[in-house]
Amino acid sequence: MIGIDTLVASAETDAGSWDETGLPVDVIEAAARAGVLGLDRTTDCRGLGLNAAELGSVAERLGAVCTSLRSLLTVQGMVNAALDRWGTAEQRAQWVPALATGELLAGFAATESGAGSDLSSVTTSFEEHGSDHRISGRKLWVTFGEVADVLLVLGRSQAGLTTALVETDSPGVSVEPVHGQLGMRGARIAHIALDGVVVPADHLIAPPGFGLSHVVGTALDHGRYTIAWGCAGMARGCIADAVAHASTRVQGSAVLSEHDSVRAIVGRSWVDAAGARALCERAAEQRDAHEPSALFTTIAAKYAAARVAASVSQQAVQVLGAAGCAPGSRVGRFFRDAKVMQIIEGATEVAELQIGEYVLGGGAR
Repeated sequence: MIGIDTLVASAETDAGSWDETGLPVDVIEAAARAGVLGLDRTTDCRGLGLNAAELGSVAERLGAVCTSLRSLLTVQGMVNAALDRWGTAEQRAQWVPALATGELLAGFAATESGAGSDLSSVTTSFEEHGSDHRISGRKLWVTFGEVADVLLVLGRSQAGLTTALVETDSPGVSVEPVHGQLGMRGARIAHIALDGVVVPADHLIAPPGFGLSHVVGTALDHGRYTIAWGCAGMARGCIADAVAHASTRVQGSAVLSEHDSVRAIVGRSWVDAAGARALCERAAEQRDAHEPSALFTTIAAKYAAARVAASVSQQAVQVLGAAGCAPGSRVGRFFRDAKVMQIIEGATEVAELQIGEYVLGGGAR
């Protein structure tokens, strides 16, 4: 994948500046040309038709150099996966190819001030407006919401939780870019206000009442999977930087890598990262085999990989010392990004409960 090789090379040199300015439009366009936005969509939908293992490999490569670039892959894939599974034939024909090629950029608008881990608490309203629907509410932390052309919005109608595609150039849509947040600073994050936005009935995805359990559930499962692999990449990148620094930095009369404490940190980090990656591989195998347990294993892989990315990045900053805290430091950037990964698409505490219930129920093997 020459286009992806070029993206990775560009991120290796420029990701630090993207963290300050946001992922540039030309980089987003390059990602689209490389097929990153439609990796696992079928070729007849103008995707690349990659399987789960191949998708994970790309997410890992991008994650090792730039979380925000990997997040572009994730959010586009989340919306497209949900639409591809739950949309009508007409909706799939209209939207999936455009999203797979990057003709349209997507945002996933679910989180609200009172609805984060518990998305069933959303208050964004869907009201019938003739044959259309009028949507009002405020969505927070929409990845690439600053530049998205269309949003998958979760809200509440009389029939229950409902999802719809909302085009961002519609009257009543206001975009508030977010800057200076802890992590994912290059991901063009925005808060989105929806003030009586009218959407046609054919923009609703799945029947009303199925928005969270089906549509958003599919999106989150896809997101967890690519985040897991991206976190595995983050850990790998941090270990590489810690090894490079420890092998050349002289402290007193000894190279840093000769200190027992540093060697222990590197060894422990490698073992933890290898374990998390093994769970990612297991999730890939189960997803490609269409095993029902893939849903659980994906949750476990995301939980483990996010924890490892957080711990390994912290230890890498410790090894690099001042260099790890300096502007432009990859391990410093990943240290901030990794904390966000422990929150989004299923917080650590929620995942622990889900995993525990599954194991106690006899599902784990």
